[in-house]
Amino acid sequence: MSFDFGYIIDTLPLLLTGLKMTLFISVFSILFSLIIGMGGAVIRTLKIPVLSQLVVVYVDLIRNTPLLVHVFFLYFGLPAFGIKLSAVAVGIIALSLWGGAFAAENFRGGTDAVPHALIESGQSLGLSTWQIVSHVIIPLGFRISFPAFSNTAVSVIKNSAYMTSIGVAELTFMAVDRMAYDFKTYEMLLTIAVIYLILIWGTSYLFGRIERKLDFNNKTKKGSGLNGSVIKKFGLSSRRTD
Repeated sequence: MSFDFGYIIDTLPLLLTGLKMTLFISVFSILFSLIIGMGGAVIRTLKIPVLSQLVVVYVDLIRNTPLLVHVFFLYFGLPAFGIKLSAVAVGIIALSLWGGAFAAENFRGGTDAVPHALIESGQSLGLSTWQIVSHVIIPLGFRISFPAFSNTAVSVIKNSAYMTSIGVAELTFMAVDRMAYDFKTYEMLLTIAVIYLILIWGTSYLFGRIERKLDFNNKTKKGSGLNGSVIKKFGLSSRRTD
């Protein structure tokens, strides 16, 4: 069997159409995962009654069950309750819930690492809970846990391939569809593997640039940067004043 490079060139426009759908689903899913994850982390850090327990149940449920089960439940199960969603909407919701559960644990590690003395200092200065959350816990926690969240974001992109199971015309779906007609298995699989590699490398590079922009490794160790700006803004002290 000869490898047909001409076939790859001919089908590339079709695969790029699928890639656009993959990017569409992935970008929105990552954004929603970020929101869900940070919200869940803050709730657990503040130990808000009832909500904190609900977040624990949500995280455990999502992390300990397969993503494909969530996809099938949303797409095939919800119509039994009178709720019918498009395949694309199901893909975004399923990936957002999956990514949000893992992001909640990523960010909880970051928010838990925020010096409690800063929170106590904010309370002693009369700052509201929302001010402490928005100006102390979220900025510092996000910065600390961003490297872990970037891994979750990359996983969301790769897991978008599961959406082929419900007919979303993303990259993998387009490739499998063409293989069923043309039987060019090696050419198609190799092509989408290369596309996914480029996509993941590009995403990793982008998150790496953001990570360097935050300068997590250097400024946090030196006690400057965001920690310093928070302390200066509100006159907080990381030392106890018992």
